[in-house]
Amino acid sequence: MLTAKQQQLLLFISDRLSSGGVSPSFDEMKDALGLKSKSGVHRLINALEERGFIRRMANRARALEVLKLPEAPAAASNVVAGAFGQKTEDNPPAPSDTIDIPLHGRIAAGAPIEAFEQADSFIAVPQSMLGRGDCFALEISGDSMVDLGILEGDTVVIESGKTARDGDVVVALVDREDATLKTLRHKGQDIELIPANADHQTQVYESQRVEVQGRLVGLLRQYN
Repeated sequence: MLTAKQQQLLLFISDRLSSGGVSPSFDEMKDALGLKSKSGVHRLINALEERGFIRRMANRARALEVLKLPEAPAAASNVVAGAFGQKTEDNPPAPSDTIDIPLHGRIAAGAPIEAFEQADSFIAVPQSMLGRGDCFALEISGDSMVDLGILEGDTVVIESGKTARDGDVVVALVDREDATLKTLRHKGQDIELIPANADHQTQVYESQRVEVQGRLVGLLRQYN
């Protein structure tokens, strides 16, 4: 499953190749997607290449080849949705029981990555999954939360908020530019961001360096 930004970039590259035979420049891709820097384009290109949607052509500057386009969305019966901490079921709610929320880009369940961009699309989620406040969705990148059942490629539902209790799984913004999904714990003047994978270490920051953006309330998983 591609994120909204990944799909938008892939279609933009495909359209430019079809119309002119030349790949767009990184500046053109940045402007087309409304990104603030070319580093965001590099991450999207790398993700598309890793997933086999595009290929960089050797010995040719900025040359890209589109290998495939996204398939139509899978049937609803292939989607498993659940409120965080509750058992998921293979019977998703009927469409009338869903509500659209903003879908942002990817967030790391590993080392912090550059903060997600503003959403330009929406995703339907069960109303029963939503918290009391405004919610948004993010796609998971990394494996540091696997012991809590949060896997690479999952889509998590986040209830917006600036505060959280110890033990909450939160979206934490570090130094106002890097976002990560971790379990939060206060320790004196510091904040610990704790993974759920023994292969990853707890990240410790001075409290003023960490801003809570919201807490995890639900998870969506696509089975292909």
